[in-house]
Amino acid sequence: MTTLRSGAAGPPPRNRVPEPGAAFWGLKILTTGMGETTSDFLVKTFAPELVVPAALLVLSVVLAIQLRTRAYRPARYWTTALMVSVFGTMAADVLHVGLGVPYAVSTAGFALVLATVFVVWWRVERSLSVHAITTQRRERFYWATVMATFALGTAAGDFTAATVGLGYLGSGFLFLVVFAIPGLVFVVTGRAAIATFWAAYVMTRPLGASFADWFAVPAARGGLDLGTGPVSGSLLLVFVVVVSVMTVRSRPGRGRGAPVLLTGREGTA
Repeated sequence: MTTLRSGAAGPPPRNRVPEPGAAFWGLKILTTGMGETTSDFLVKTFAPELVVPAALLVLSVVLAIQLRTRAYRPARYWTTALMVSVFGTMAADVLHVGLGVPYAVSTAGFALVLATVFVVWWRVERSLSVHAITTQRRERFYWATVMATFALGTAAGDFTAATVGLGYLGSGFLFLVVFAIPGLVFVVTGRAAIATFWAAYVMTRPLGASFADWFAVPAARGGLDLGTGPVSGSLLLVFVVVVSVMTVRSRPGRGRGAPVLLTGREGTA
């Protein structure tokens, strides 16, 4: 665990990521859905050989900007989260479509990657709490975890929809139930806040992506056939409005935001 230095007159370090309240969970699910349909739209509209490296480049730029920010800034954070969603979807799809890796194998593989990141993060920092992201090193672990959850969630959602045969709508309701379980456990017991937070966080990816796919894909695939472009554009509009409101509210003198749920306060030291 790192020891933070603080001068006598200096303020304590501020958290670099948002508090997971109601607005956080809603916007998190929205970005996962938008990442899914935006990725599909881009790779089918343009050459994947160009789009995937371009998405990685944009992600690298916005992530570098985010890592240089010493406190949570809604526009920077959520733009980074959105690009993680877009590129994470592409990464998972490349394994299946490009390399022919079965969804069951990629799901298990990404789960192993996520577990490895958690183990290394814990061994280095002795904390997995989102309330302790006060250094750049901890934030790097945080974003590595986020990337792994997006890739895992993408593979898991495709596995239930295509391999298991639940379809996108069925998968959406399945993951909605699974997403709610950690929250209920935390509310009822008041324990395992960190574990329940990350369990719910992983489920937001297939939850948002499954419903977004259901809106976008053709009826032959069990969807409403609205198209990936229109669905992505609609979600982007909502994204811009919500993030703009968050930005205004985060300014000094504004409200503190929604009540915190599944915060992971325990074990932050």
